[in-house]
Amino acid sequence: MEEHMNLLTTVLERYGADPEALVEILRDLSQETGYVSQELLVAVADRLQLPRSHVHSVASFYSMISVEPRGRHTVQMCQDAPCHVAGGREVWQALEETLGIHFGETTPDGEWTLQVTSCLGLCSVGPVITIDGEVFGNMTHAKVQELLGRYRGCCCGGSQGGAA
Repeated sequence: MEEHMNLLTTVLERYGADPEALVEILRDLSQETGYVSQELLVAVADRLQLPRSHVHSVASFYSMISVEPRGRHTVQMCQDAPCHVAGGREVWQALEETLGIHFGETTPDGEWTLQVTSCLGLCSVGPVITIDGEVFGNMTHAKVQELLGRYRGCCCGGSQGGAA
């Protein structure tokens, strides 16, 4: 926990401990630690002199900020109508079946987290998913299998190619 408090100090210095930068502070903490723990949320609130409930509500509102541990790889799928109409349900099912978890969960081995996201603005290549922030379009059941297989064989993630 001391390591996280040192990181908090560094992040607060980056933003001048400005309460107006709460989203950026929480985002940076989430990216650097994988998620923002309850203890870290309390520390942020105390250091910025903000109500704890406010800090927690902001942290839990934004999908880019996690208050739960995430897997080594995070898969996000667009849940909006154009992706759904273009075959999103099939892709959704393929992701859940292949990883053995439901959306909102992390695999027991800590490798994968499935999340929904709002429109990514790529309706012309739907259904769309992201893996570790990298976008993949025109997804199908077969493409899910192939893509996850590539990531499973990679120790670094994130360098597998972009939108298909």
